[in-house]
Amino acid sequence: MVKSMTGFGKTTVETGNKKIVIEIKSLNSKQFDLSLRMPNLFKEKEMEIRSMVKEQLDRGKMEMNISYDSTLEGNKDVSVNDSIVIKYFNQMMEVSEHLGFEPDKNELLQTIMRFPDVLQVKAEELEENEWTILREGIKKALDEIDRFRIQEGKALIKDIVHRIELIQQLADQIPQFEVKRVEIIRQKLQEKISEWTDIKHIDQNRLEQELIYYLEKLDITEEKVRLANHCKYFIETAEKEDAPGRKLGFIAQEIGREINTMGSKANEHDIQKLVVRMKDELEKIKEQSLNVL
Repeated sequence: MVKSMTGFGKTTVETGNKKIVIEIKSLNSKQFDLSLRMPNLFKEKEMEIRSMVKEQLDRGKMEMNISYDSTLEGNKDVSVNDSIVIKYFNQMMEVSEHLGFEPDKNELLQTIMRFPDVLQVKAEELEENEWTILREGIKKALDEIDRFRIQEGKALIKDIVHRIELIQQLADQIPQFEVKRVEIIRQKLQEKISEWTDIKHIDQNRLEQELIYYLEKLDITEEKVRLANHCKYFIETAEKEDAPGRKLGFIAQEIGREINTMGSKANEHDIQKLVVRMKDELEKIKEQSLNVL
């Protein structure tokens, strides 16, 4: 099933006294590019988390944020480093005695409590049941963004296929202008030949060869056939393959080559207008294809 590379997923899980919010969003990219932000508590599981995301989302520029709910800040295990406090206190008393004044011990203690390393936050350890719950939450967030990408992918492919069909319809209009095109080319050749009749010693065989070569170069039959085949292959790839993004880009390049060649050979105003319209649709297809997984 075709997916877009644009998506968003969010879920919240609770474990013990923790409430964890998991958010992930993605944009298009040629490679897998994940920016992962999370508390130090989960750092040991970073490689497993990255592997989970890569396996399910495959490709895209992604941002994933795992965070604690701010209402749970009071659950931190904080202790006072007694030895540091006593050391600070004694040093401050010595300085006060040296300066010749008696400090207020309560105020001094309040000041010391703001010094570095006085308060210690006990390092948390990730328990196995917490990791299990977090992993399930990550899976839910990935499932949500995957559903988002599938929904976007359907709309994306529908629009792309519609534009390819427009190119086919425009190409089908070319034959009605072919008679006029041939007449224009014939007139130009007749004018040139009339000029050459004044030149003596013309090699008639060589002239015929050059005319045939010139007419073959202006023929766009092969380009029309190849364009039709490329468009057909594009639609088949978009509708049948699961992750056709890169391939669609390559096929779009081939379509562009045929359209450009037809435009350079056209020598007819109405055909060139059709070529311009086909190019406009193709540019939109290329832009859209960049977002297909």
